[in-house]
Amino acid sequence: MKPNDFIKLMERAKMYDLTQPLSIHTPPWPSYMPLQIQYFKRIAGAHMGQGANGQIIKTSNHVGTHMDGEIHFFGSGRTIGQVPMSEWTGPGVVVDLSKDVGDYDLYEPELLMKRADIRKGDILIINTGYHRYAWYEKKSDEVRYFCKHPGPGPKFHKWALAMKFKWIGVDCGSADHPMNTIIRNWHPKLFTEAENKLLENFGKKWDEMFPIDEYYQVMHLKLFPKRLVHAENLGGDIEKLSNKRCWMGFFPIKGMELESAMGRVVAWLP
Repeated sequence: MKPNDFIKLMERAKMYDLTQPLSIHTPPWPSYMPLQIQYFKRIAGAHMGQGANGQIIKTSNHVGTHMDGEIHFFGSGRTIGQVPMSEWTGPGVVVDLSKDVGDYDLYEPELLMKRADIRKGDILIINTGYHRYAWYEKKSDEVRYFCKHPGPGPKFHKWALAMKFKWIGVDCGSADHPMNTIIRNWHPKLFTEAENKLLENFGKKWDEMFPIDEYYQVMHLKLFPKRLVHAENLGGDIEKLSNKRCWMGFFPIKGMELESAMGRVVAWLP
């Protein structure tokens, strides 16, 4: 394809933004530092006439839509800035499970493959429906968003590695099930709720189905050393791409020391 033909093709493509709005009101993952913004100078100036607005920001890397980098959980991994852009972009699919899962539920590969055309080497984005409880939505529910969202079942992480996904994105607080994170200790009442639901659906206690030595933070601890990372807190236009294949990318700043980074998630369709 000639350059001008490619430019004309992209001019006709429609772009979708799957990124949450970022604000001082955006909650970080529980226990992380929230975003702080302050002005250090203003347009009115001070000593030499008219000035300019200038700001200072202070934040953790886990506020709003962000990519967890390899060194977030794997000390020998690559920083965000060491990953080439070719690994952040490519063909992928947005799988809509919003009508299939609810509080504390599990999703397995079979359910995802039944909903969409998923191919080896894809970027995989999962719409659990929990972006509807994000801080900026009418049904905002911070506890439900971070502590009750669905998560991967026991087979999911091995399937993800076998599929050689470029990266995974989720529209909730974590790619891990919240009860396979420290949240289970911080919210014992919610852990009891989750375990009771598991007993009702599968006849097993939580640690029977998810032995803690194998499944604690499994999507982080087992996948990051294999260079399979994930983006969390997606939202925006995600509903418009339900079960569609598209070209997509994550665009972080090229931070050479960053263990993770906020960024934009964008997808294109004809």
